[in-house]
Amino acid sequence: MGRHLHLRAATPEDLDWIHELRHRVYARELGQHAPNAAGRLSDGLDGDNVYLVAAHGTHRVGFVSLTPPWAGRYGLDKYLTRDALPLLADPDLFEVRILTVEPRWRSTAAAPLLMYAALRWIASRGGRRVVAMGRSDLLAMYVAAGLRPAGHTVRSGALTFEVLTGDVTELTLDVMERHRATLERLRAAVDWRLDMPFAPRADGCEHGGASFTAIGPDFRTLQRRHRIVAADVLDAWFPPAPDVRAALTDDPGWAARTSPPTGAEGLVAEIAAVRGLPQEALCVGAGSSDLIFRAFGQWLTPESRVLLMDPGYGEYAHVTERVIGCRVDRFRLRREDGWRIDTERLAATVAAGRYDLVVVVNPNNPTGRHLPAADLCAVIAAAPERTRWWIDEAYLGYVDPAESLAGLAATAPRVVVCSSLSKMYALSGMRAAYLVAEPVTAARLRTWTPPWPVSLPAQLAAVAALRDPAYYADRWRHTHLLRAQLASDLRELEATWTVEEGVANFLNVTLPAGGPSAAQLVAECRRHDVHLRDLSPLSARYEGRTVRIAVKGSAENARIVTACQAALDELQPLWPRVASPAALTGSTR
Repeated sequence: MGRHLHLRAATPEDLDWIHELRHRVYARELGQHAPNAAGRLSDGLDGDNVYLVAAHGTHRVGFVSLTPPWAGRYGLDKYLTRDALPLLADPDLFEVRILTVEPRWRSTAAAPLLMYAALRWIASRGGRRVVAMGRSDLLAMYVAAGLRPAGHTVRSGALTFEVLTGDVTELTLDVMERHRATLERLRAAVDWRLDMPFAPRADGCEHGGASFTAIGPDFRTLQRRHRIVAADVLDAWFPPAPDVRAALTDDPGWAARTSPPTGAEGLVAEIAAVRGLPQEALCVGAGSSDLIFRAFGQWLTPESRVLLMDPGYGEYAHVTERVIGCRVDRFRLRREDGWRIDTERLAATVAAGRYDLVVVVNPNNPTGRHLPAADLCAVIAAAPERTRWWIDEAYLGYVDPAESLAGLAATAPRVVVCSSLSKMYALSGMRAAYLVAEPVTAARLRTWTPPWPVSLPAQLAAVAALRDPAYYADRWRHTHLLRAQLASDLRELEATWTVEEGVANFLNVTLPAGGPSAAQLVAECRRHDVHLRDLSPLSARYEGRTVRIAVKGSAENARIVTACQAALDELQPLWPRVASPAALTGSTR
């Protein structure tokens, strides 16, 4: 087929052709609308929707329209009320509309590519469900693509449509499994100019860490690390304590070849002593992800019901929804509330939800907000007895270790606290973490823990780190100063974006509506070897406009600011001060 098709976001210059093609197809060819003298058919959602375009050289081939949930309205609102179709009130719902291809291109890959591009665009903006109107005479084609009838038929002009819906993850996995060979051919044949990758990650979990790809995951080019600013992952900007480094360099050959204590007994004893916890309430693992997979795999089944914060750490959605297949609900945090957890609303949600597990990351990643321990304890105390709580305290040191619920977890059968030593103690490469649970729960998890769960170098490093609280307390205090300075410098760059600090070792920058996407800012910064994290895939709450930036040392923070300035200069034509929001969606109001 050759690389003769390209896919891109619509430009303002595409709009007249889109309206002209819509008139030719939906007015003259299909009779859905009455023809008009202007020969143009506009859309009531123009200005709120997004157009993706397929083109061959300078010739436009086809387009598809997408309506995101933050538009506040859908095309289907013309036909069905929210009471008749409650799906339309789903805050993660994206509408796919008016896929249209020039007649001479209808037998080519243009339409499938546009459909696939729409799915990828929605996933990259945190969408979890799609809705569409499909012509009834083509229903079999839509069902074969993975969409399901929602039980409603609507009529528009001479055409009858079925209302169709689908889960974004399921649709993506189905496409990747059933059409992998076709997708590989299309990948080789298309010039993909959209701001998200052609294909999702193989494991389905959107982590950061693209910076290590730039360094080289085969470890042959580790010298590249000196020019890369890895602000897309939340590793500490500071080195481990001096005694940690000494422990790792004292006879590293012995540490590499020697089997560690089978159950990390010395590490467990040190955690218990430093945290004031009984050893029998502890279970250790190779990082918090190890503990999450192990514990959730024991506690949950596809029949389990789980409540997650949204936005929240993506590992929890991945494990509960994609690995175990739980029924997952989301507690929606609101930008207008400063992303803080409304405890009254959370208590009411848990009381009504019959949840087996509620997950709270505190301080939350990626919002950076902390819920005071007393407030969280009150919500837990009022919750049904059947509900277990998993409290992730990976970033608690940036607030106050006294805010930990570990003491409660050691005695309360329905509370478990997970604490990573990676981020707070500059040990991300070591992979060491622990959870706290009442002794019976902890003992059951230990029976499902393989021997040597934490390597000997990691045990040596973690014990040494826990023995130097003064060093780390000083580094945590300095992190707050660095974050405040970075936030100030970023605010000075651009008045139209919003910088939110939070309490941990990162901050978030939200670009204005109608400007460049978070993905575009991330891509431009990578050209300067500065890696930021696009938060869009985590949640539709971010509207494709928010990036997370890890706090680094002064020199690296200066490089982050410089890269952002260069990105702004490059993206200037897309900035709202120069172009209107309507133009940026390829639409007019």
